[in-house]
This record gives sequence, structure tokens and C-alpha cells, in this order.
Amino acid sequence: MDLFVQCGLDSVKARCVAWTLVDADMMGRASHGCGLAPWYLDAVRDRRMAHSGEHTVLSDRGACFAWAGNRLPGAWLISQAMQSCLDRVATYGTVTASIANSFHTGALAVYLRGAAERGYMAILSCSGPDAHWVPPFGGTAALFSTNPIAASIPTNGTPIILDASCSITTVNRVRQMAGTNSRLAGKWGLSASGTATDNPADILAGGALLPVGGSEHGHKGYAIALLVEALTQGLTGFGRVRSADIKPNPVATNVFLQVIDPDAFGGGDRYREEMTWVANACRQNRPADPKVPVRLPGDNALRLVEQSLATGVSIPATVLTALVEQAQRLRLPIPGTISSALARIESS
Repeated sequence: MDLFVQCGLDSVKARCVAWTLVDADMMGRASHGCGLAPWYLDAVRDRRMAHSGEHTVLSDRGACFAWAGNRLPGAWLISQAMQSCLDRVATYGTVTASIANSFHTGALAVYLRGAAERGYMAILSCSGPDAHWVPPFGGTAALFSTNPIAASIPTNGTPIILDASCSITTVNRVRQMAGTNSRLAGKWGLSASGTATDNPADILAGGALLPVGGSEHGHKGYAIALLVEALTQGLTGFGRVRSADIKPNPVATNVFLQVIDPDAFGGGDRYREEMTWVANACRQNRPADPKVPVRLPGDNALRLVEQSLATGVSIPATVLTALVEQAQRLRLPIPGTISSALARIESS
């Protein structure tokens, strides 16, 4: 948080940004965790991320509202929109929000636990109107962003929290693997010439990420991409077709959020009873590998959160080093725990 404040981001927004990055690491989403902090800090410095200010209300009908995000941090905008939805949902049953022109949002799953803990279902998706990474099925030219969609499903026990993109993997993961000269687990991308590849460098050099399902069944990921386009680009009014006076921004993100109160439908108790039954049926299903039981989306992430709360957040040495360099650049003191951790790593 202090790094962002020192760069000029106001303290409330800095806290939201820092929380989402740390929480992503706690959930095992390292591609969207503190490793993004240096990039975020550069965005604050060069004003791609707005330092302060408020969103603009474009429309508000109670059960639905639309904001212009004005390049403010996605972490802060989504947190504000989620709170507004939670404040209204008992009245309206379902509350839907759209946010245009937000800065990067980070991992969507981090925003959903609070709604689930209160017994509400939430659906969250985003896309970038000027980001081009995923082609339509059967095509070779990158068109869509990775267009993730996430949801929280409360049960009588651990909530189900899913977070999946329309592409086989994420752009941040591709960049991380390219940085270590690693290969993808399969031919998940296309080179600039349209050839299937497992080399992250090919994807970054004008290539593309294949939609979920790959070259054989990618119509499924393609369908998800189109749904997210309609929810984000379409509903925000800040999509790929815009007036000439709006300057394109590769980091601009459009967001769709919906919070649903099961009490407004078949009843909250029956909803949780049903989803608990489904969750248990999944976990009790005979596994293909007896050593690997069936789990639900979010099971591993929530286990890692509990582990992090008990023993601390696991952050790679390269990320710690990068954060220390940023602190030194900003003339901030280095916490003793971080200095000690780096010393242990260097001596091992």
C-alpha cells in the first residue's frame, strides 16, 4: 500500500489495489498477485491509472446502474460497485452494474467471497476494448481480450467460486513463462502466421491465445467470449465501436457485475440446500484417479487462503526483489520481515 501512496495514488484506492494483489497471491493466483505491482506502479507514474477522483454515474435505476470508471483502479471501482449492489439487493432481489473505462481489475475471484458469505450469488466479468489476444474459433487473428467470467455460489458450507477466461490460459501467465523460457503445457496459442504453438514468445510476438477447447473444441471458449462481449462492451456503451474522440487505451477495462438474492426467487434456504447437494455430489463422485478426489472451483483457492492466514503469504523471491527495488526507488524503508526473507533465500 505504501508503495502506491508514495507514487501518488490516494490512500483508499491504494489500499484496495494492495488488497486485491495480496489476496490473489493468497488464493494461488500468482499471475494476478503482487507480481503485477511494478506494472501497476508504472501505470500510476505515467498516469495510465488515475491517481484520484470519483467515477461518473451514467445511469441509476435502483436495480441497475452504470458508471464511467475514468481510468480509476479497477480494484477500487469493483469494490465500490459490489458494496452498492450489496446495499440494494435485499430491496430489488437482483442488482446489476456496469463500469466503463476502468483500469485493470486483477483476479475477479478476489471480489466474490464477501457476497457468498452473505448468502448472495454474484456474477462478475470484464473485457478490454483495446486488448486483442483471442481469435474467434476458426480464425487466426487476435480479436478478443481473455474475457474472464467469475461467479460465487453460496452453499451451507464452503462457497463455490469459479473464475475462468475464454482463453486456455491468461496473458500474464504467458508473459511469466516467456520470461523464464518455459513452454506451455500444450499448443495453446498461435504464432503470427497462424501456426499452433506451445512457445509463449510466439504468442507475444503478434500471435494469439486459443479459446478454451483449443483448435478442436474452441467454439466453447468462443461462445464465452461473445457472451462477455455483450455484457461488458455492449452494456457499458464503451466498446470496440466508439466515437472518434475517445482515445484507445490498451489497459481500459469494462466490467459487468450482478448480485442475486436467492430469497427473491425460490428462497435462500432452498437455494443453499440445492447447491450444497450438488457440491456434495460432485465431491463424492468416483474419481478417475483414486489419489485425486473431485473438487469444486474455489476449493483449492479457499484452502490456500486459510493456509496463508495461518502461515503467511507465499511470494516468489523474484517478486520480493522487485518490490524491494520499487521501495528503494521511492526511498521507503524495507520491512524487516522482507529483508530477512531475502537474506534466507540468498544464503540457501
